[in-house]
Amino acid sequence: MRRSLALVAVAVTAMVALAFLIPLAVGVMEIAESRALADAERQAATIVPALVITDDVAALERALASTPAGVSRLAVHLSGGRTVGRSRVGPADVANAAERARTVPVANGYVLLRPVALGGGRSAVIEAYAPEADARKGVSTSWAVLTGVAVTLVVGSVVVADRLGARVVRSARRLGQAAAALGAGDLSVRIIPDGPPELVAAGRAFNAMADQVAVLLAAERELAADLSHRLRTPLTALRLNLGGSGPEAEQQRRLAIERLEHAVDEIIEASRRPARRAVPAGCDAALVLCERLAFWSALAEDQGRPWQLVGADEATPVPVAAADLGAVVDALLGNVFRHTPQGTAFRVTLHRGSGIVGVLVADAGPGIPDPERALRRGNSGAGSTGLGLDIARRLAESTGGGVRVEPSALGGTGVNLWLRTDGRAAAPRRGLLRRARGGATGSPVR
Repeated sequence: MRRSLALVAVAVTAMVALAFLIPLAVGVMEIAESRALADAERQAATIVPALVITDDVAALERALASTPAGVSRLAVHLSGGRTVGRSRVGPADVANAAERARTVPVANGYVLLRPVALGGGRSAVIEAYAPEADARKGVSTSWAVLTGVAVTLVVGSVVVADRLGARVVRSARRLGQAAAALGAGDLSVRIIPDGPPELVAAGRAFNAMADQVAVLLAAERELAADLSHRLRTPLTALRLNLGGSGPEAEQQRRLAIERLEHAVDEIIEASRRPARRAVPAGCDAALVLCERLAFWSALAEDQGRPWQLVGADEATPVPVAAADLGAVVDALLGNVFRHTPQGTAFRVTLHRGSGIVGVLVADAGPGIPDPERALRRGNSGAGSTGLGLDIARRLAESTGGGVRVEPSALGGTGVNLWLRTDGRAAAPRRGLLRRARGGATGSPVR
């Protein structure tokens, strides 16, 4: 690109320079000729007073010799064909100049023929010679100066074009290197937009694209982890039912296998979608709680766990999908069954408030030593994945609500899931992009 811009600059500047310099060069030459002829005119005028006084040849020769030009450049053509001084033209040229001044080109210069009217009907023609050296005096120097100006303009245009080209090439190369790094998997790469406005816009678009790619990849990883976490609920049910016998245990195992197959189908379906799609329809939280507690009740009876479902006696609409709410309830109840001893009681309470619905899961187990740490994604002190509470938190935050972990009235852990139903916008999830970049700030390509 730099070479192409330099060639274009040379071509354009050279054409412009020639368009102006050729007329200037011709004008300089014409000015020099006019100056030489004007000097010859002045030399011819010096002999006019002598012609007015006399036409004697000897006297005129002395007058010509006394002029600055001398007899080598001046001559006088008198009537009757007499000539005083050295003449460089023929009689025909003299006759043609009898009425009007003429300039005749001769070898190595020009001759100015000027007619002069004398008293008594007499006339004469003064011949003044202008050497070619006088007609070309200063022309070569002027042409050299004009040529130098033209060369300077061409060189200057090439330098400017090269600097502009280098700026464009540098910006384009940085953008290409950043794109290659992003394609190689470096999600932290960013560039400092510079160069022409078009490349600055392209650089900003690249940074925005890189941010979006990082967010999408992080969301896809979280989605895969969340969907995979749903497999733990039926697997937990199967594990807890392995020691059971009888028709009820067989029925529970069959339900757990069906739910495991359903979770696997959800993972396969989600992996085929390019991105997570929001489900605008809501569900009845009371109905979802009744269905999920009916599933977990058989395991609770096998393990001797007293349980209660409070507040699910009337419809309670919430702005989340039934599958998502069911997955969160399964995750919270699965934690109760997984991390508390058999026989530990638990209670699920559905609370309805003004613009908010709460699902409270409480148990009588040993409790969580560090509730704040338990809410962080991937943190678990009991050997699990640490995703269950984070899934619940993100579902609540999608409605503008939240999750709080605190001691329960039963003496163990209480998880309070609050879902807003007044349509308030969800708070943005800060830190998603930072997690996508591996927790590091992107380094701009310089």
